[in-house]
Amino acid sequence: MTLLSGRWRWLKILVLLLALTLGLAGWMLMNARAMPVVRRMDIALPFPASAPPRPVTVALLTDSHLSGPDNSPDRMSRIVAQINGLRPDLILLGGDYIGDPKGGATYGPEPSIAPFAGLHAPLGVLAVLGNHDARKHSGIRRKQWRALFARIGIQLLDDKAVRRGPLVIGGLKDIYSSQPDIPATLEKMRGLGGAPVLLSHGPDTFPLLPDQPLLALVGHTHCGQIAFPFIGIVYVPSRYGTRYACGIYREGARTMVVSGGVGTSGLPFRMLASPDIWLVTIRPR
Repeated sequence: MTLLSGRWRWLKILVLLLALTLGLAGWMLMNARAMPVVRRMDIALPFPASAPPRPVTVALLTDSHLSGPDNSPDRMSRIVAQINGLRPDLILLGGDYIGDPKGGATYGPEPSIAPFAGLHAPLGVLAVLGNHDARKHSGIRRKQWRALFARIGIQLLDDKAVRRGPLVIGGLKDIYSSQPDIPATLEKMRGLGGAPVLLSHGPDTFPLLPDQPLLALVGHTHCGQIAFPFIGIVYVPSRYGTRYACGIYREGARTMVVSGGVGTSGLPFRMLASPDIWLVTIRPR
């Protein structure tokens, strides 16, 4: 009788642990599927003398990783509507559109970016690629990516620069799967003039930038994706560890925003690391 009671006690403990584990997994999946938090910041940058002295708003959307069970075309359409509702002047896409197999639907390159066709901004939509969009993950080359983005009215920047209103946007190749030419991109930006904004997939480019007034907008880290109470973020895929894990960083004259993105990588879970989009207001200095 005592032996039987002991077995039932252990069975109850195992059932309780299983229920807690399933509950935690369900909660983390729910967090991953939640609509993004909108984070905001203001920054002053040197506008061209000829530019109207009015602020410009820039929305940053990155790391959509379109794949189930946490992300879907329907969720991305709702995120697109959320961004349009913010009425930004310019929209920037930070890469990693291809998702991992996580037990749900997976999508190829074209459907992975199809929801972005619904984005609208007066100064347009610009994009860079991430490490998950490299050929070994996506199966297509950069030239094909450019064609797919052009088909939906978005310009892909690969170590290139464009002028948009008072801003000059430089887009870098992904540093994790390629070798971006930072000096050449900065030179192109200087040639076009404008308040300098650098779009890159991840934060590892930031220490390589010159100490001058500029704004870098990046993703890749997912804000750790899983952060722990009292401990915080313990890992991000960066050579600098958690130094540039999430949020706003200022070093000298340069500033960087690291977005947590809207999708997940590896596992479809988030804990204490909400999906987010950023709305940055750039004012003339």
